[in-house]
Amino acid sequence: ELLGLQQVSRHDNFFEVGGHSLIAVRLLSRLAQTVGVTVSLASLFAHPTLAALALALTQTLEQAGAQTLPAIVPAARDGQLPLSFAQQRLWFLAQ
Repeated sequence: ELLGLQQVSRHDNFFEVGGHSLIAVRLLSRLAQTVGVTVSLASLFAHPTLAALALALTQTLEQAGAQTLPAIVPAARDGQLPLSFAQQRLWFLAQ
């Protein structure tokens, strides 16, 4: 989608099929949003094919170990909710 191509092979070089640094940043941002994995721009330049990047990510995640985040629990809505830091700052400035 980012490259405007119908199909991309796992062995295609990102930069040879039309990728450049701006698209690379967009790609890494989408990867972080959808998969939850942060990848450096240097890592993409070092591993420009999907297969090589996936292998590097797998190795990095295995070295880091399992990292699970606690489940998000909904807050009770029956009373007043605390202000966020941004809301506190706005209230302070308004005063």
